[in-house]
Amino acid sequence: MNKDNNIKINGAEIILKCLEEENVDTIFGYPGGAVLPLYDALYKNKNIRHILTRHEQGAGHAADGYARVTGRTGVAFATSGPGATNLVTAIATAQMDSIPLVCITGQVARHYLGKQSFQESNIVDIVKPITKYSYQIKNVEELATEIKKAFRIAGTGRKGPVLIDVPKDITVDKAIFEYPVEVNYKVEKWGESEHTYQLVAKELMDCKKPLIFIGGGAQDASDEVKELAERLKSPVTYSLMGKGVLSDKHPLNIGMIGMHGTGAANYAVSECDLMFAIGVRFDDRQTGDEINFAKNAKIIHLDIDKKEFNKNIRGHIHLHDDSAIGLFKLLKVMKEENYNHQKAWLDQIETWKVNHPLVYLKSGMIKPQEAIEAINVASEGKAYVTTEVGQHQMWSAQYYEAASARHFITSGGLGTMGFGLPAAMGVQLGKEGELVVAIAGDGSIQMNIQELMTISANNMPIKIVLLNNKSLGMVRQWQKMFFEERYSCTLFKDLDQPDFVMLANAYGIKARRISERADLIAEMTAAFKEDGPQFIEVVVDSEENVFPMVPAGAANDRMIFE
Repeated sequence: MNKDNNIKINGAEIILKCLEEENVDTIFGYPGGAVLPLYDALYKNKNIRHILTRHEQGAGHAADGYARVTGRTGVAFATSGPGATNLVTAIATAQMDSIPLVCITGQVARHYLGKQSFQESNIVDIVKPITKYSYQIKNVEELATEIKKAFRIAGTGRKGPVLIDVPKDITVDKAIFEYPVEVNYKVEKWGESEHTYQLVAKELMDCKKPLIFIGGGAQDASDEVKELAERLKSPVTYSLMGKGVLSDKHPLNIGMIGMHGTGAANYAVSECDLMFAIGVRFDDRQTGDEINFAKNAKIIHLDIDKKEFNKNIRGHIHLHDDSAIGLFKLLKVMKEENYNHQKAWLDQIETWKVNHPLVYLKSGMIKPQEAIEAINVASEGKAYVTTEVGQHQMWSAQYYEAASARHFITSGGLGTMGFGLPAAMGVQLGKEGELVVAIAGDGSIQMNIQELMTISANNMPIKIVLLNNKSLGMVRQWQKMFFEERYSCTLFKDLDQPDFVMLANAYGIKARRISERADLIAEMTAAFKEDGPQFIEVVVDSEENVFPMVPAGAANDRMIFE
């Protein structure tokens, strides 16, 4: 155990020492009455950077973005009551996408608990369904052990968020700081035998139409996925969370699967005879009609969470393993034989790609797809991209060319509007010196637009690209296609929106508006090359829709094309 000369220090200082032991260098948070001792200790601490967000939800999403881009555990602070409950959406977002977070909340003093005291909320019970672990500290002596446990639980196995609630009086109580080397917590055992992987290797050898399907759980298995695809000569598709694991420029990458997936990917799902699913949970937006999903295929499912096996789609072989470790084992037992017996299959894939490409008509106003393609050009393919949620998110998934893993950051499972802007702050601080682009829609950016002040105050050089179609575009698209064009509460008139350029300027951020096609690439490139944060509003066609589209509940090969 780590002992600090047997000198007693208060609980607030113990919390910060625990974070230092976990090599935490950045915290996102917002102060309040119940965490005043913690912020007083933070004032004297020189080792940890604290970013004052303008809302606790922004702090949670920023910590989430930091975790996604670095692979480390993100940390957020909030005070009691409304401060803690403001974290809930960010916690649920991280839980759905398996992102490691440790959220430390203040709480009223122990003698006030259960009395409906000022700014009291039972945050531990509120977040139990959306955390891996939530716990209220009972005394200062258990503080270090519980924080150690929080980091181990958040970052072990299937990763996810943890919340530690600390009553105010515990942050002023004193104890000798001892950071445990190990802590006791329940760990799910995983790891398949070599024999099992030999069976998988045989299936891969015997199949004629393989398809590799990668999800967010494969983000740390990028090299292994690439090697497997190239040795097997197999096309690769991905879920929204799996984008970037295999470079979008790789010839075997056939694009995203599912509701707004590519024609080639969705037809391949319907025709493959073997699907190797890696770190996916077979979300309904990926599978559509579950009965007809990959109906001709044997499904091999590799996942670190065995609860995902047969939950949505029934598999034939289950590999309970870490994605990178499991693929390493598989590659080790695969014989150095020529797997290039799928030429007819690859020819069929190429035909689908030619016959059903991603297309749009370049006429009239700037198309949103053009703006995404302009980001590819202006960033020279090097940007870390975050998105909000909506049509622009799907166009980004379709048209942005992610260079590698952890370059495309988005809210997948929960679909949280308001995620992308604060997440970009965490990405920028996790990848200082790199180009970070936050792509947003005019509806979703206003969910957490106050974080423009955080970006400005810290001079974060984030490039914010707003695709303004004067509507809640995805909802409008569904109303057009399935509700006989009854546009209920989805269209914005000029007076329904702020002047985004003036608003960005009010926050101290340089801004420009692009409304002419001829200016798009030049203006985007100029903005990306300027120092500091930049806000680029692109006025786009309000009638443009996202295609292909699989209607909800339909089979993946029942796509509606442009």
